[in-house]
Amino acid sequence: MDPFVEEELAKLAPLVASTTHLHHNWAQTYFSRPELYIQPRTTEEIQKVVHLARRCRRRLVVIGCAHSPSDLTCTSSWMVNLDHYSQILDLNKDTRVVVMQAGIRLHDLQEKVKEQGLMMPNIGAIDQQSIAGALATATHGSSTRHGILAESVLQLKIMLANGRTVSCSPQSNVDLFRAASVSLGALGIIIEVTFKMDPFFNVEWSQSLHPLEDLLAQWEKGLWTEYEFTRLWWMPYTKRAVKWRANKTDKSHHPPLANWWIGSVGFHGHQFLHYVAQWVPSLLPAIESLLVNVQYGFKDGAGTTAVENGHTGLLTDALYSQLVNEWAIPLHKGPEAISRLSAWLNGDDVGSRIPFSSKGVYVHGPIEVRVTDSSNTSPRPYLDFTISNGPTLFFNATLYRPYRCDPPCRKQYYEAFEYLMKELGGRPHWAKSFCTVTSEDFQNMYPTLTDWRQVRNEVDPDGMFVGDWHRRYLLPTGTEELPLQLEERKLRTEGLYEGGQVWFGANPTKGCTPHTSEESFEMMHGVEAEKSSIL
Repeated sequence: MDPFVEEELAKLAPLVASTTHLHHNWAQTYFSRPELYIQPRTTEEIQKVVHLARRCRRRLVVIGCAHSPSDLTCTSSWMVNLDHYSQILDLNKDTRVVVMQAGIRLHDLQEKVKEQGLMMPNIGAIDQQSIAGALATATHGSSTRHGILAESVLQLKIMLANGRTVSCSPQSNVDLFRAASVSLGALGIIIEVTFKMDPFFNVEWSQSLHPLEDLLAQWEKGLWTEYEFTRLWWMPYTKRAVKWRANKTDKSHHPPLANWWIGSVGFHGHQFLHYVAQWVPSLLPAIESLLVNVQYGFKDGAGTTAVENGHTGLLTDALYSQLVNEWAIPLHKGPEAISRLSAWLNGDDVGSRIPFSSKGVYVHGPIEVRVTDSSNTSPRPYLDFTISNGPTLFFNATLYRPYRCDPPCRKQYYEAFEYLMKELGGRPHWAKSFCTVTSEDFQNMYPTLTDWRQVRNEVDPDGMFVGDWHRRYLLPTGTEELPLQLEERKLRTEGLYEGGQVWFGANPTKGCTPHTSEESFEMMHGVEAEKSSIL
């Protein structure tokens, strides 16, 4: 470590920073080794980290559970984890408003508010994310009665690169709020979230197996609106789909029917069969058919029901390492997307109208199909990927990585899938592993990207929170574009034998600012935490 950095760190006691942390995302598709891994416990400690990073000319990356399979969170600079900054600060049962530190994981949040008879109104498929991370990447569930998670946020507090904490809401600092509600970690450190909860509820859910053509016939006849929560798992080789739907209920809990495949047997069996298909991909249609039958039933209409609390009942099991490539398109274009992708996956290149060969491509199932509606959200986040004038359909083309091995179909499949999604007016999910999208594509997809950039540049002009991922997709590119002073750029990646990549980066400038660390701390001491202006 740089001796200067080591000397400055000694002055931060009792704050501890690790120099041996190996970071990887949940899917273990990317690894990196930050120079420092820091877990602050107080607002003051976070301020110290920000000021020391500026003095030492380092980029800061804030990390939660790292569930995104991309390199968004990779760094060779400094990594900040807020797992120890995760308290409930205020809870009002009458108004159902909860104020929390931003490092709290969704699972812990749900457990704590449940004790007071409250619950988040909607949640995604997993609950391991921090609240800040879930907001930063526009996490969503599957319901036409709910939008992305940000629609329930009443206020955010963000620590900026100058060490100041500012507040923003739909009524105050609106531009900052619209940028920070889906920030992708590039504005500052979200330290506090004020959130509107629902009363605690149970859900009664059912799932059943159906021919795909039957569900397509119901598309405009209540398939997505009859129940509050609905999602499909489409099996492209069997041309069937599992319909899962749920409503809130006062009924008592009862578990689903027991299935010997659920649990350890299914986890290891599923992974082993997909590993066999790594070597003989043509086995995948038969394997996928077998997996559908043992998990969901051999006959159309087979299924099960249950009543669970709304927290656990809305979650799904992600099993093991996977690549997830999810896109948002208008709901009414769903049947066309399914029909064309189904044709391509089953060898009908002409009928699919996708200009890539499907020869030799065998993919994993199911393809998850979910829905949201953020069209009434106001103010709307600048980087909200949902459709602004109606319901949004999400297609999630999942590819499993058995024993961390990348599937051989990845490049061909995702190239064709993303071509179709783009043609249907789609936008990729920020937290997923899209492959063919460029910064020019994003500029065309998001007319408000320029507004987001303007706010980002105002609150972090030196790029303390900017990395290579942001430059690649969201910021101006080209040889004439100079990196920001603290921006980190990727040097290289090195592939691992079993799959995944090790990421190496570097900040463009080194050195230190002219004032001493003692002067920095004096500056911090005067920072007010309730400011309502951007700068």
